[in-house]
Amino acid sequence: MAHIPDGVLSAPVLIGGGIVAAAGIAMALRKMDETAIPRTAILSAVFFTVSLIVIPVGPSSIHPLLSALMGLIIGVLTTPAVLIALILQLLLFGFGGVTSLGVNTVNIAFPGIVLALLFGPVIARSSPVRAGMYAGICAGLAVVGTGALVSLALVLSSSAYVPSAKILLATYIPLMIGEGLVTGFAVAFIMRVEPELLAGARKREV
Repeated sequence: MAHIPDGVLSAPVLIGGGIVAAAGIAMALRKMDETAIPRTAILSAVFFTVSLIVIPVGPSSIHPLLSALMGLIIGVLTTPAVLIALILQLLLFGFGGVTSLGVNTVNIAFPGIVLALLFGPVIARSSPVRAGMYAGICAGLAVVGTGALVSLALVLSSSAYVPSAKILLATYIPLMIGEGLVTGFAVAFIMRVEPELLAGARKREV
């Protein structure tokens, strides 16, 4: 349940998430140039599509995120890419909520960005096979980060959500494994055919 609907979170959590998301968007827009727009648009469309695949897991549900893959390719531009996709999903399918857009954007985008910043330079210096392994770990940790942030948002909103938050966090384990495999294979392939697509590789070239 990465798409938290309206009426679930408390006002302080919603306001805090909105402020953090706005700061991330402002930082991303300052770094955006014309060459980054096509990559950002494509990855936003990919996230929009794959996150429509909802998989029931116990009392909750999960969906692919690919936030680490986005972070490795477009860096901080992951924030506006996720926000645009979330807005379209809200308008077209009713996923998530208007008031929770900021929190949902932070929960999904920020773990991928942070972990991509940590793993990106190592991945850029590695062979395709090792790069895929590191990227898989990066993706798995990003999923855990999203699950932790969703659970934290619930717990900070009300202590009544504590049992649900614990169960919710456990449902992210299968997604962690799946995302790790998909991202690992994707990055290994990218490193073989066009490694400059990765943000870490581009920074090293500069």
